[in-house]
Amino acid sequence: MSAPPPGIYVPIPTFFAARASAAYNPTTPPLDHGTQAAHAVYLARAGIAGLVVLGSTGEAVHIHPRDRRALLAGLRGALDEAGCPEYPLIAGTATNSVEETVEQLRDAKDAGAQWGMVLVPGYNAPVTPQEGIVAWFRAVADQSPIPILVYHYPGVSNMVKVTPATFATLAQHPNIVGCKLSHGDVSQLTQIASNPAIDGSMFRVFTGLGQQLLPVVSVGCGGAIDGSAGFFPKALVRLFHLSSQQTLSEGELSERRLLQYRVSCMEEIVVRFGIPGIKEAISRLRGFGDKDGTRLPLAGGLPGGDAEWANWKCVLDDMEELEKAL
Repeated sequence: MSAPPPGIYVPIPTFFAARASAAYNPTTPPLDHGTQAAHAVYLARAGIAGLVVLGSTGEAVHIHPRDRRALLAGLRGALDEAGCPEYPLIAGTATNSVEETVEQLRDAKDAGAQWGMVLVPGYNAPVTPQEGIVAWFRAVADQSPIPILVYHYPGVSNMVKVTPATFATLAQHPNIVGCKLSHGDVSQLTQIASNPAIDGSMFRVFTGLGQQLLPVVSVGCGGAIDGSAGFFPKALVRLFHLSSQQTLSEGELSERRLLQYRVSCMEEIVVRFGIPGIKEAISRLRGFGDKDGTRLPLAGGLPGGDAEWANWKCVLDDMEELEKAL
């Protein structure tokens, strides 16, 4: 299978049973498959290119392995039933063991995922050499039944380093078809996405930050895997479309600049509050799930509740105006 198509992908949150439900357990609330399916179908119909399931935003490390396949299979069934057959699903992994990672990728394939997104192992980051990272990913890719993307998120991986040269090496493996870079170093992203030794159609580079979308698309990035697209999908899709065009009218150039500005301002809520901020926004703006629906050790929604949400009203209202117009 080839690389995922270019576009905007959503790293979807995992929805848990509502606090008011009879099934709620404050320690480990069970999965809410109905809400999960409804949100996924909403995103597919809004123009989102595909979903990343069980990534960082999906609280993968808070979910028992036995629930992974059920969650993926439920989404595949719901999307097929909604008239979205073969809709792209990318399954995340976040383990440090080659064997366990491959096991999760095999389960993901059986559940209907077409790709895996594999977090760089970071437990021993201070003493992990680049050649060790290359060998680890080659071992996973050699055994994986589905193509994989390298997921580089230093903030959750003990600040592990992966150099552009390492990405160039990994891009030559036929079963490694892309990467997601969730950090603010645009120079490093450019050194990967613009590298003439890397075929961008075979190895797709995605940013994890919508704040970077316009500049990084200009250097060869294939799009974004962005949490805010879970509640402003049409706006992010529109920004990607405008960023990908070679020729634009003066009006479209102005629209693109304003849209990137508003997206960058809005995404500060994700930068500051992470998963709780994303879940609260999806709940308040789109009506999916509880606004404080995380699993331990995460707890609650936005610190300050309604008062903190009110601080973001102007920024979010500007985005909502654009979203509704699309």
